[in-house]
Amino acid sequence: MRIAMVSGHASPLSEPGGDAGGLNVYVARLAEELAARGHDVTVHTRRDAADLPARVALPGGAVVEHVPAGPPRALPVDGLLPHMGGFGAHLARAWAREGPDVVHAHFWLSGLAARTGVGPHGIPLVQTFHTLGTVTGGPPERVGAERLLGRACRRALAVSTDEADALGALGVPARRVSVVPCGVDAEHFHPAADTGRTPERRQRHRLLACGRLVPGKGYDNAVRALAEVPDAELLVAGGPPAGAVAADPEARRLTALARRTGVADRVRLLGAVPPDDMPALLRSADLVLCTPVHEPFGFVPLEAMACAVPVLATDVGAHRDCVADGSTGRLVAPEDPAALADAVRALLAEERLRRQYGRNGRERVLRHHTWARVADAVEQVYRLALPETPPAAGPSAPDDRLEGLAHVGGGGRDGHP
Repeated sequence: MRIAMVSGHASPLSEPGGDAGGLNVYVARLAEELAARGHDVTVHTRRDAADLPARVALPGGAVVEHVPAGPPRALPVDGLLPHMGGFGAHLARAWAREGPDVVHAHFWLSGLAARTGVGPHGIPLVQTFHTLGTVTGGPPERVGAERLLGRACRRALAVSTDEADALGALGVPARRVSVVPCGVDAEHFHPAADTGRTPERRQRHRLLACGRLVPGKGYDNAVRALAEVPDAELLVAGGPPAGAVAADPEARRLTALARRTGVADRVRLLGAVPPDDMPALLRSADLVLCTPVHEPFGFVPLEAMACAVPVLATDVGAHRDCVADGSTGRLVAPEDPAALADAVRALLAEERLRRQYGRNGRERVLRHHTWARVADAVEQVYRLALPETPPAAGPSAPDDRLEGLAHVGGGGRDGHP
C-alpha cells in the first residue's frame, strides 16, 4: 500500500523535547512500523530550515519529504494556517504524478493541507486530530475547520476514547470513527533496565514525572503533593539540557513553588534526559506521576508500564485508555494535589501492591500497546477507507468552507508570502 502521512508541524526527524513531543513520536514510530511491513510510506512535513534536503530516508525505510510552505524557518503552530494552502497545492501537484492509495493527516492544520491535496484526485483521507479545539482551544477558525474535516474525511482515527466522544459532539458519525490508542517500544522500555547510572537516591522513596517542561503538564500539582508525602523525592525529567534548565521559565516557577512549599531540598529538575537513559530512570522510581490537565497520547504512562513501574495518572484523555485504574496504577482527579498526595501515600505504603501493578502494566502493554498492535489496527482503518472499486476519474466534490480556510494567506506557487 502507498501511504502518505501529512504532518505539517511535527517532523518525525525531530528529537522529543522543546516544541517536539508526542505527535513527533507517534508519526515517527507509526511510519517506521508500517514501512517495516512492506508499505511505501512518505511523511510530508513543512520545510522549517533552508538547508534541509528535499527528502530524507528514515532507518526503517519510510521517507520524509520537506514541503515548501511559507518561509523556511521555524514558526509557531498558531502561525501556520496561512501557509496550509501552499502546502496543499504542493501535495496536489505531486500526487497528480503518482498518488498514494491513502492519505493520513495528523492535526487539524495538516488536515486542511491534505484535503486540498486529495481533492483533485479522489484519494481517500484518514484524519487524526490528536487534540481538538473544543478541548484545548486555539485560533477561532479551528473548531469549525475540525468539524468540517471530521465530516469530510473518509475515516477519523482517534487516539483515545475521549477524542472519539469529542468528535461525536462535533457531529462526526460514530460509524466512521475508529479508536486506536498509542503504542510504546516494549523492547526499549523493559523491566530489566540497568539503573546503575541513574541519579543517586536521596530519600527513601522516589517519585518521577516526565515530559516537556510546560505548565500544562501539571508538575506544580506534583510539587504541592510532595509537601504531604514524607520521605520521598520528586525528579522531573524533560525540558532543556541540564545545563540550561535553571534559566527555563517553567523551571524557575517550579523551583519557586518548591521553596514556598518547603520541599526545595526534595525536588530535582533533571532537564532533558537522553532516550537511552530513560528506561533506567523509570525503573529507578517507586511511582511515576503523570499529572497533565489534558493528555492526548499517554506515552509516559505506557513507558512506565512497559518498565513494570506503577503509575499515578490524572483521569483525563488518553490516560483513561492506557492506565487500568486499580490494576496497573491509579487515576486521580486533575489539579487536585491533595487527592494526588493521598494516592501516593497509599501506594508507597504497599510495596507488594506496587509490584503487582507493575507486572500488570507490563502485561497490558504487551497485549494492547506495542507499535505492532497499533499498526495492525491502523492498517485496518486504512483498508476501511479504501474504495471498494477504483474511484471514477475526476476530482471529489470540494467543500468551499474548507477550501477557503486552507487558502487563507496563500500567496505564491508554494505558499510563500
